[in-house]
Amino acid sequence: MTNAAPQRPRGNPARTALICVGVAFGMLGASFAAVPLYDLFCRVTGFGGRPLVGTAGTGKILDRTMSVRFDANVAPGLGWKFEAESPEIKVQVGATQTVFYKMTNRSDRTVTGIATYNVAPEKGAAYFVKIQCFCFTEHTLKPGESFEAPVVFYIDPEIAENRELDGVHAITLSYTYFASKSGQPVAEGKAGPVKGDAGNSKL
Repeated sequence: MTNAAPQRPRGNPARTALICVGVAFGMLGASFAAVPLYDLFCRVTGFGGRPLVGTAGTGKILDRTMSVRFDANVAPGLGWKFEAESPEIKVQVGATQTVFYKMTNRSDRTVTGIATYNVAPEKGAAYFVKIQCFCFTEHTLKPGESFEAPVVFYIDPEIAENRELDGVHAITLSYTYFASKSGQPVAEGKAGPVKGDAGNSKL
């Protein structure tokens, strides 16, 4: 008596196809969700050199002072001039500070822009807290129009408890203005250049 070969269970082609489609859409949705979730994660933790976002000052001021440097850049094609009122200031850790930036549209057309930003050294970002910043929203400037806006910030006193940062005496806050669409920066090459482009503008 011969033994019959074991029968493999037959799959359901329609069910398999449905599962594959569901997985594909799930991965696509996750990729779109990753951008805002990553941005939120960076804002909360300071990861990737992103400053934290606060709603009020800390109320605790230390004797320790640090230098804060302000870097201003303009992406190709935007046509703006962008600068801070001062390239560097001395601040007391914990004290709330305000620094103004000025943007001027030097092109011949109305342009909407938004600033991306980060802090260096990266490990200092977790202690650099912004209360108010023009970089939270996009701005539209007509040809020749200028706009001044503040950055209100403080350095968290908890930085003194991190022994690894004892040797950090300066923090650089760096901005780059890009043309924007729907509140998001447009990468270089996505938007056509405009007449009167200022290129990169540094202090």
